[in-house]
Amino acid sequence: MMAILMMAAVSATAQKSKAEPYFSFRELPNMLKWCPAPPDTVGAAFAYDIMQYMWGKQMRQNKERAEIAIRDATYSLECIMQEFGEPLGLKMSEEETPEIYKLLKDSKATCENISNFPKFYYKRIRPFMRFHEHTATPQFEPDLRRNFSYPSGHTILGWCSALLLAEINPERADTILTRGMMYGESRVIVGAHWQSDVDAGRLAAAAVYSRMHTSKRFLEQMQLAQQEFRIKTGLATPAEIKEFEKAIKKRAKAKK
Repeated sequence: MMAILMMAAVSATAQKSKAEPYFSFRELPNMLKWCPAPPDTVGAAFAYDIMQYMWGKQMRQNKERAEIAIRDATYSLECIMQEFGEPLGLKMSEEETPEIYKLLKDSKATCENISNFPKFYYKRIRPFMRFHEHTATPQFEPDLRRNFSYPSGHTILGWCSALLLAEINPERADTILTRGMMYGESRVIVGAHWQSDVDAGRLAAAAVYSRMHTSKRFLEQMQLAQQEFRIKTGLATPAEIKEFEKAIKKRAKAKK
């Protein structure tokens, strides 16, 4: 117990810095070169987008699913940690799981680096704007109108987070990934994105996830996050706890 308390105190102090993406947008795969462009407005792919938009509106009649979709609309790490805590099997927060938080925080910044350029290149109009309707989250519409639709940034964050958390706890990968799929699906349900935006977001998330595994800093942080998970859930051995504490102290010393 003392080891866990020491771990939390030392680790939390170290995590109050701003996000540090693992790669810049120039270092990430260029979506314009490998990801399909959004469908034109006369083909079968766009017809499917319209059908999915109508499906999303129908799903809002399901009160439970609509409430989940509305919660998912908040773009933040706090939302990710709250919504994925149960699938992961551990309550997450900046204070209680600082190493998992740092992994997600820096990964979120990396995800944003892959999505911004294609959004402003394609300048795709969001579905609720095309149909002159409201979303299920009208409070976010002013910001959505100033941003573009392709790919879905929410989906990139949600799917990448699901992949990361499934790596932290592979025993619950099925549950975690199911929630990750729902997170992207929520964007169609609230009416903020086309289905093809969501599909492209999942591809982008997979590209970011793969690229991050070539970063030594990422791999070290993933190991700390995995160790933290095992400690918090009572799975860690005394040797694992000792190794974790040593790594935390080493990092703190290097920053002085």
